[in-house]
Amino acid sequence: MAVSTALFAVATGASRLVGMLREAAAAWIFTVQGEAINAFTVAYQIPNLIRSLVADAALGAAFVPIFNELLTKGERERAWRVASTVWWLSFAGLSVVTGVAMVLAPQLLGLFGYHGALGVGLARVIFPTVVMLGLNGLQTAILNALDEFFLPAIAPVAWNLVIVGTLVLSLPFLHTTDARLYAYAFGILLGTAVQLAIPWPAMRRLGHLQWFCDPRDEAVKRVFLLMLPVTLGLGLINLNLLVNTFFAADIDRDLGPAAVDKAFRIYMLPQGMFSVAVAAVLFPALSRLAAAGDGPGFRALVGTGLRQIAFLLLPGAAITAAFAIPIVRLLYEHGHFTPAETSVVAASLAAFSLGLAFNGAMLLLNRAFFSMQRAWVPTYVAIANLTVNATLDWVLSRRLGLGIWSIPLATSIANIFGVILLYLELRPLAGRLDERELLRAFVRIAAATVVAIGVGYGVWRVLDDLLGHFLPFQLVTLGSGLAATVGVYGLAAKVLGIEELQIVVQLLRSRRRPVPDPGGA
Repeated sequence: MAVSTALFAVATGASRLVGMLREAAAAWIFTVQGEAINAFTVAYQIPNLIRSLVADAALGAAFVPIFNELLTKGERERAWRVASTVWWLSFAGLSVVTGVAMVLAPQLLGLFGYHGALGVGLARVIFPTVVMLGLNGLQTAILNALDEFFLPAIAPVAWNLVIVGTLVLSLPFLHTTDARLYAYAFGILLGTAVQLAIPWPAMRRLGHLQWFCDPRDEAVKRVFLLMLPVTLGLGLINLNLLVNTFFAADIDRDLGPAAVDKAFRIYMLPQGMFSVAVAAVLFPALSRLAAAGDGPGFRALVGTGLRQIAFLLLPGAAITAAFAIPIVRLLYEHGHFTPAETSVVAASLAAFSLGLAFNGAMLLLNRAFFSMQRAWVPTYVAIANLTVNATLDWVLSRRLGLGIWSIPLATSIANIFGVILLYLELRPLAGRLDERELLRAFVRIAAATVVAIGVGYGVWRVLDDLLGHFLPFQLVTLGSGLAATVGVYGLAAKVLGIEELQIVVQLLRSRRRPVPDPGGA
C-alpha cells in the first residue's frame, strides 16, 4: 500500500505539473483580465460542477464500498455484473443530464452575469465531458478497488498535454481571442476522451465489463442509494468553488473569477500530489476494514493517513504561502500577464494555503465515512461548510471590503470548521483516534516547518535581490529556496524524530520494501 501511495503521488504530481504548464500557457495567451477569459472560466466551471454533482468522484465513492464488499464475499462474477449495470445506467443518465444542460446553457451562464454567445458556445462544447468524466470516475473506482492506482492517476497527464498541444498548434491559424478560447474548449473535450481511454487496457486485464444491465440487483440499488448523499456531499464541496466565483465576479468581474481560479490551480498541486494520493489509496483498504468490522485497524489506518497528510501538507501550505509571489511570477507573469495581476493571484494563493492541510484531512475523513457506508454525515457537514463559506464570502468581501483574496480566505476558514465537525462526528462511530499521538506529530511537524521556511525563504530573498527577475534567474532563485526548504525540513524532521519521515523515505526507495500498514490492510 505504501508503494501504491508513492506511485499515485508521482503520477498525480506529474499530472499537476503538466497542468501548471497548461495554466501558464493559457495565462500567456489569454491573461486573467477581460470578459472573454472570465466567461470561459465560468463556462468551464459549470459543467465541472455538474460532473462533480452527478458523476466522477461521487459515483466512485458510492461504488467502491459495494464493489469491495462483493469481492470480499467471493462474489467476483456478480461484482462485475454490478459494475457493468452501473456503467450503462450511468452512461444513459449522464447523457440525459448533458443534453438538458446544453439546452439550458444560456440560463446557467446568465446566473453569473454572462449573457453573451461566447460563454454559451464554450459551455456547450465542454458539456459532453460530463459523460466521459463520469464514466472515467467509475472506471477509476473499479481499478482502485482492485489496487490499480497508477494508470488512472497518470491519465490526466495526457489530458493536459492534449490541451496544451491543441492550443499551441492552433495559434498560427487562429488570431482572435474568441477563436483561441474555442480551441481551448475543444482541447478539453479531446483530452477528456484520451483520459478515458488510457486506463482501459488495465480494465481489460483485471476484469471485464459486459453488455449487461440488471437494475433489479440489490447491490445496484445500494450503489445508487449511497450515491445520493455522496453526490450531495461532494457536490456541495465543489459548489463552494462556484460560490467563490460568484462573489469574486461581484468584486471585480474582469479579474476576480480568473484570479481565484489561477490561485486554486497552484493550490491543487500539493493537494493532488499528497492528500488525494493518501485518501485514494487508503479508501479501498478502509472499505475492506469496515466490511470486516475491524475497528482498531480502521482507526489506526485513519490516524496514519491524517499524520501523513499533516507531514506533507503543513510544509506544503507554508511553502505556497511564503513563496506565493515568486511561484505566481514564474508560472504566469509572461505575455499579457502583469505584475499587478501577480500580486492579486499571489494573495489569493496565500489565503488558500491556510486551509491546505485541513482540506486534505477533509478528503480522508469523508472517505472514512463513505467506507462505513455512512455517507449522510459528510453531506450534513458539507451543507454546514457551504453555509459558513458563503457567509464569510459575503462578510469579508462585501461588508469588510477585503478584496479578491478574501474569497479563498473564507474557503480556508470553512475547511477548518468542516474538519472539526467531521472528526467530532467520526468519534462516536469509529471510536477515538490516538489524539495524543496526532497532537504530538502535529507540533513536531509545525516546528520543523517553521525552521525550514525561515531558512528557505532567506535563501530565496538573498538570491532574488542579487539576480533579479529574468526568467532563468527566477528558476535558480525559486528552485534554490525550495530545495533549501525541503532539505532543512527533512533534517529537522529527523532531529525531532518525526516518524512519518521514515515512511516517506521508504516510499521513495523501492517497491521491494513497502512500509507495513498499521491498519492491517
